[in-house]
Amino acid sequence: MVFSGLSQRLQGIIGKLRGRGRLSETDVKDALKEIKLALLEADVNYKVVKEFIANLQQRCMGSEILNSLTPGQQVIKIVRDELTSLLGTSASSLNFAKGKSVFMLAGLQGSGKTTTTVKLARMLKAKGKKPVVISLDTYRPAAVDQLEIAAVNAQIDSYRPGGFKPIELAKNALAWTEKSEHDCLLFDTAGRMHLDEALMEELLQIKALIQPVEIILVLDAMTGQDAVNIAQGFAERGLADSVILTKLDSDTR
Repeated sequence: MVFSGLSQRLQGIIGKLRGRGRLSETDVKDALKEIKLALLEADVNYKVVKEFIANLQQRCMGSEILNSLTPGQQVIKIVRDELTSLLGTSASSLNFAKGKSVFMLAGLQGSGKTTTTVKLARMLKAKGKKPVVISLDTYRPAAVDQLEIAAVNAQIDSYRPGGFKPIELAKNALAWTEKSEHDCLLFDTAGRMHLDEALMEELLQIKALIQPVEIILVLDAMTGQDAVNIAQGFAERGLADSVILTKLDSDTR
């Protein structure tokens, strides 16, 4: 798992503090230095690590911690609380429209958009929605077939609109969905780099046409820190409202 190696490393570091009757400033500084190194080696962004360690140091260096009867346990709790705060303390849900909710999935080729589209549809179906998945990918061979096969396996409705260009497909799909009973439309778009101006402009045209309630950027967890640059590239054009990280079960750092 992507977090397993880092988790074991952090557990080993803070485990040294557990059960200690006394902790000196040197003990805490050494532990924080090891935590910092573990995070950097796990490809965590340097600015994030710097702020995280600064917060830990501020909370752990107080006299109430160092002079307490169980300083190790308190330091462990602080590390856990700060990690929770860093990763996020609340869950986010999808946005929905009053009528039909349109979702557009975007991202680089190979990031897992098609699989994620079907997984999202299956989740929505389990919540009582009536989703349909639609491919607008005219570039990748058999992209439409892949989506349809995955939808059949997941018992999700799919629709194959007529046309040769993504905009044409989107227009025909919207016309069909006006008469259908589906209340959640999930459009799977072709993979593209955020630096490809022509394809990004095409995505903007699709957005203007289908007017999605949410644009979901799908990123490969193995991309590393460059995922931030990719997300910024899409967000600056108004093409990313939320992000889904795929392949978190990989053995990447």
